[in-house]
Amino acid sequence: MFSKAFRVKSNTAIKGSDRRKLRADVTAVFPTLGTDQVSELIPGKEELNIVRLYAHRGDAVTVYVSGGNPILFELEKNLYPTVYTLWSYPDLLPTFTTWPLVLEKLVGGADLMLPGLVVPPAGLPQVQKGDLCAIALVGNRAPVAIGVAAMSTAEMLTSGLKGRGFSVLHTYQDHLWRSGEKSSPPSIAPLALDPPDPCEEKGSVQANAALQGDMRHLTLEGEEEEVGEVQQRCAEKSLSEAAEDPSVGGLNPDPTDGKTLQEQMDELLERCFLHALKSRLKKADLPLLTSTLLGSHMFSCCPEGRQLDVKKSSYKKLSKFLQHMQQEQIIQVKELSQGVESIVAVDWKHPRKGSILEGGEVRTIVISYAKKHDLVDADNKNLVKLDPILCDCILEKNEQHTVMKLPWDSLLSRCLEKLQPAYQVTFPGQEPIVKKGKICPIDITLAQRASNKKVTVVRNLEAYGLDPYSVAAILQQRCQASTTVTPAPGAKDSLQVQIQGNQVHHLGRLLLDEYQLPRKYIQGLEKAPKPGKKK
Repeated sequence: MFSKAFRVKSNTAIKGSDRRKLRADVTAVFPTLGTDQVSELIPGKEELNIVRLYAHRGDAVTVYVSGGNPILFELEKNLYPTVYTLWSYPDLLPTFTTWPLVLEKLVGGADLMLPGLVVPPAGLPQVQKGDLCAIALVGNRAPVAIGVAAMSTAEMLTSGLKGRGFSVLHTYQDHLWRSGEKSSPPSIAPLALDPPDPCEEKGSVQANAALQGDMRHLTLEGEEEEVGEVQQRCAEKSLSEAAEDPSVGGLNPDPTDGKTLQEQMDELLERCFLHALKSRLKKADLPLLTSTLLGSHMFSCCPEGRQLDVKKSSYKKLSKFLQHMQQEQIIQVKELSQGVESIVAVDWKHPRKGSILEGGEVRTIVISYAKKHDLVDADNKNLVKLDPILCDCILEKNEQHTVMKLPWDSLLSRCLEKLQPAYQVTFPGQEPIVKKGKICPIDITLAQRASNKKVTVVRNLEAYGLDPYSVAAILQQRCQASTTVTPAPGAKDSLQVQIQGNQVHHLGRLLLDEYQLPRKYIQGLEKAPKPGKKK
């Protein structure tokens, strides 16, 4: 509703009678608020204004403003709290959780689709169709949006979490929020442990691998991802939408993937530092006060919706972080005057290749670069003008004098094609394993032996954290058939499991139902025997 600018009709101080009526309305609409809380929200003597406005679609809205912030708004005789109010009373409404990447779409005016919901261990809140709900992000209970439930919780679960879940009315970062002091959401610890965010990469998948009662958690992240169910859950913004959305910020907005808050801040600090060196500083700017680097350059490189706070990093102080960067031989810091440090040199040719870039980061870097250099076509926002750098990066030699513009999707796909694919496997309590290339799917084949008997062969189990010997032992018991584990032909240090007979059906149930591996990472399931046929 407030994704675009609104038009203010009037702004007047509230009358005493209207103030009392508003208190009564708040008490009736939000019965969980106590008398003291209602008095705190709507103070008796402090300034309280009534702002009447028209939203960009023509809806007449009444907004109540206290202390410079909109605290409530009324639409069609229904009273709603703003995010500023919900930050003070986070339990005022039933709260649903989504991934940080989804926020960009909500700010742009999209409704919240059910595939974007995160189901907490305690289950979804119980609501009915038409109930007012709050929406928060993984890892922080502070609401970032409010909306009306499009269906009841029971209907959501029955639908398999598909379809539209909430009609969003107001969000953090929309124009109603901007009419206040523009503060960021506070950090409010979740009531229960939220799951790790699989949306760092568009193709992330999660699988629970159970081996002889030992539950493991496997996360696969790869540049070679396909458009699938996880992309739908993440609800990532398309490039054409992002081109028109000023809310698109910098790097990955929520790189949780199991990292502590301190580790996340360390990563954000380093990324903002390198981004500032790469895109903001020039040799002529040196020497540069370290305080200026932080205040004028690094802060502006911080993604929208995130806050750079050196004190929350493991370094605690900027000077300590810059000492580390000096040890890495990226910069040289000197005390040019007593007690004041400056950056006097930067190794602009310092090797930075080989770093892992996720699809979302590549997308954001391309968008930021195009906007910074005014490359978005003025007549068609879906097209990007190619400057010499982009030409050198993505065009073939025979295109460099003929192709002047590209659509956003084509621009991004070409950028991704120039990168070497990689994937990351993470096990609990272990450092992530990053490997170049594409992850091979689990391969199931049928083979004919000399005795004219069929055997089922399965390869590449190890890449998904599955022990071939354990899998063989389980299948031997369930299929009542002999199994063997042998070296896989043509693959170094890899094993394959052979099971007598066509056991694809049993193998599929084990991998899909018990280990919960995504179907797209298993090939050969179609070779299961048809009903009524012998194995």
